[in-house]
Amino acid sequence: MRSLVMIRKRLWEPRRFQITSRRWQTQAADACIVANDSDITPVLPPFDYTPPAYTGPTADQILKKRREFLSPSMFHLYKKPVNIVHGKMQYLFDENGRRYVDAFGGIATVCCGHCHPDVVKAVTDQTKSLQHSTILYLNHSITDFAEALASKLPGDLKVVFFTNSGTEANELAMMMARLYTGCHDIISLRNAYHGNAGGTMGATAQSNWKFNVVQSGVHHAVNPDPYRGSFGADGEKYARDVQDLIQFGTSGHVAGFITEAIQGVGGIVELAPGYLHAAYHSIRNAGGLCIADEVQCGFARTGSHFWGFESHDVVPDIVTVAKGIGNGVPLGAVVTTPKVAEVLTRRSYFNTFGGNPVCTAAGLAVLRVIDRENLQENAHVVGSYLKDRLNSLKAKHEIIGDVRGRGLMLGVELVTDRQLKTPAKMEILQVMEQMKDMGVLIGKGGFHGNVFRITPPLCFSRDDADFVVDVMDLAMTKL
Repeated sequence: MRSLVMIRKRLWEPRRFQITSRRWQTQAADACIVANDSDITPVLPPFDYTPPAYTGPTADQILKKRREFLSPSMFHLYKKPVNIVHGKMQYLFDENGRRYVDAFGGIATVCCGHCHPDVVKAVTDQTKSLQHSTILYLNHSITDFAEALASKLPGDLKVVFFTNSGTEANELAMMMARLYTGCHDIISLRNAYHGNAGGTMGATAQSNWKFNVVQSGVHHAVNPDPYRGSFGADGEKYARDVQDLIQFGTSGHVAGFITEAIQGVGGIVELAPGYLHAAYHSIRNAGGLCIADEVQCGFARTGSHFWGFESHDVVPDIVTVAKGIGNGVPLGAVVTTPKVAEVLTRRSYFNTFGGNPVCTAAGLAVLRVIDRENLQENAHVVGSYLKDRLNSLKAKHEIIGDVRGRGLMLGVELVTDRQLKTPAKMEILQVMEQMKDMGVLIGKGGFHGNVFRITPPLCFSRDDADFVVDVMDLAMTKL
């Protein structure tokens, strides 16, 4: 085994390492000297918590039942799937009590932290009082949350309709745009993901998420992808395609335009600067409404702003939210102006569970925790630090083609050739497996499945960020 001495200048907070050949911990702020770099195993940040003992079925038993009784369409991560039985803040625990850093957040869903005591209390208190009634009766839970949610949005965006998911919210938003304008045509972006129901599947623009069923009236514009797009970061050039679609693909009038400010499932693709402003202008000139899909990038996740669209200096006509809105509770919402909301009075529109007292109580608790614990600021500070460290990793490992995103919604795209940008489809699976074995659970996405999706709970710390990067570094070194 080759011997070497490596001195690493440290530009971040001190961290603890475990040496597999001998145990050694360092608190040195300036440098560390190790006998062999391949022997270093990063150690999880300290966390003063012990989960309750688990006595339920094993991973193998669950997997057997899952294969027998659940849909075969359900897939799992890792060759040997992890049986997650407990969560606390930014950490998850398996059946053996082993702790993992949750760098995926249940697909950008857990924002306050797993089992945050305030959210748990709100849910349990409301459940003890009234678990479900109907919006045909009065209850303060739904109105209190609607008021609080509306206060977070700009302009006249203050009328809320609650749903159970992001797919439901986007379906409703698209229907409202069609009703309001009297037009059928919707424009979305290539590489977008807006849901998997009849209408939203049409707006989704990745073949691996689309079934061969009728999906009418949706046109997909060129994606303003700064990394893979033809025009780099020139948003206005991409926006010309929206105008072309209106002129050559529709009657000249459209119902709406739906976009994510950062494409989540598509691989954490942040839209090129200047794009949304120019595209919104074309859509509104064609009589359409602008829909901001904030299902993944909303609720303070981007750090610099509470909503993803705010970083583009635009105000949409309709906003859809889900995931982080409930910290894991099934909850979604459509927020729009009083004028647009009026279209639903033309017929009866109803959602049995939309606005359920338990779910809306959870949503209100989430908003209060985000504000009181300054989670937006934490997402900005820790996310910026994490992105800097990931960019340093990019300088070291050729397999990293791009680091992107903002706040705690970051993407790391792996490629086998930086010039050709060839997706590293197999390599990412190897790195994921090794990261799991070292204590990090991370997501992946992008059309080719070669992008790490880093969307942890917003209580994620600098120590957690260091641990994730050190583990990724070691896993890539072993490729």
